[in-house]
Amino acid sequence: MTTRIETDSLGSIPVPAAVYWGAHTARALENFPISRIPISRHPHLVRALAMIKSAAAQANCELGVLTPPQTEAIRESCQEIQDGRHHEQFCVDVIQGGAGTSTNMNANEVIANLALEKLGHRRGEYEHLHPIDHVNRCQSTNDTYPTAIKLALIFATAELSHELGKLAEAARSKGAEFAAVMKMGRTQLQDAVPMTLGQEFNAFAATLEEDRSRLLESTRLMLECSLGATAIGTGITAEPGYQQRVLRALSEVSGVQVVPAPDLVEATSDVGVFMHMSGMLKRTAIKLSKISSDLRLLSSGPQNGFGEITLPPRQAGSSIMPGKVNPVIPEAMNQIAFAVAGADTTVTMAADNGQLQLNAFEPVIAHVLLQSISWLEQGVRVLRTHCMEGIEANTERLARQTAASVGLATALIPAIGYAAAAAVAKEALRNGSTILDVVTSRNLLDRAAAQTLLESAVLPVDHPDLSAV
Repeated sequence: MTTRIETDSLGSIPVPAAVYWGAHTARALENFPISRIPISRHPHLVRALAMIKSAAAQANCELGVLTPPQTEAIRESCQEIQDGRHHEQFCVDVIQGGAGTSTNMNANEVIANLALEKLGHRRGEYEHLHPIDHVNRCQSTNDTYPTAIKLALIFATAELSHELGKLAEAARSKGAEFAAVMKMGRTQLQDAVPMTLGQEFNAFAATLEEDRSRLLESTRLMLECSLGATAIGTGITAEPGYQQRVLRALSEVSGVQVVPAPDLVEATSDVGVFMHMSGMLKRTAIKLSKISSDLRLLSSGPQNGFGEITLPPRQAGSSIMPGKVNPVIPEAMNQIAFAVAGADTTVTMAADNGQLQLNAFEPVIAHVLLQSISWLEQGVRVLRTHCMEGIEANTERLARQTAASVGLATALIPAIGYAAAAAVAKEALRNGSTILDVVTSRNLLDRAAAQTLLESAVLPVDHPDLSAV
């Protein structure tokens, strides 16, 4: 393999001639063969880094510390990365020591070498345009890297939010479809009071819509930006006026209206915003897991379980039991939730162990948050397309179960009192009779009055005729 020799503060190191990265990236590849997951696996992070470098070049040009040709070459290179090109060159491991320096230098080197070629030079001829002196001018890993993470989270969360909205719409659609399907609600897995299957699915939609709103609120906290803080928040090596210019340029490049953090020292050391986002992701994941578990329960059987709904069959369920079909899509969503909950613990531990003026563990925070969002987004899409949209109600079974349920006795309490209703329920359960039959045989109510009470037990949202109950 043809190589070129590059030099950093530790000395010389060979770099493959065909790549755009350089010495710092080469050392990172040697030092951190950990997860074997490159940062290119998180394209939002790569694009965010390119946006920041582009904004920095624009600000530095305005300040006169970069020439217009250097600025143009850097920004053109960054635009290509924003457009999805060269991402394979972002190859350092997502798990790395150094508080993200390897990631920042990977970006600096790739952009510098792309820019060098645009200026008519060869890769590695850094006397013309340097990864640190030019691409990284007025910056530190400690302000660019967390800013890139925040932008990446904003972009990724927007996609997750879109999918959550579509899943909520699918649940609402099922709520309308099942509006007239009576069933028994359950508390503590015991029969409780009557409701409709439509109400149950509308509740799924409501919880998804609520969590979508909470997630979007969390991204607003990401708008506080520490660019210009450099190493620890004091702004050392940054030119006067840089922060204002770079934030304005970044807002233009990214379409995200970033604002300066009120205290740059605090902003450099604190990762509370990532903990907050992690908590919201865990909340969303657990809600999705709860919905998935409910779908598994409601579809259990098909003969000896709840059997209230049928999920779309997606694959044969057993290598030994013929005809068995498992709820594989909700099961996958459950497992995603388990992983997201574990990721939240990782973020908590990383936040706790950042000392003094910098948290060195932002790489693992970035990885697990972006992975959680990606897994949730894909899981939500699959839950909608492969499960929610194809759910069917087992209406005949539900009608039989509801008619036989002693839980209907609760609706009679306003008319006959708790004790009498309890006696009716016990007799119906003992004899296998319906609530209507028992209450009329005891002359507690005439059948029409009892029927009216049972119908009113369901919230008045186009509730169905219960004459068959």
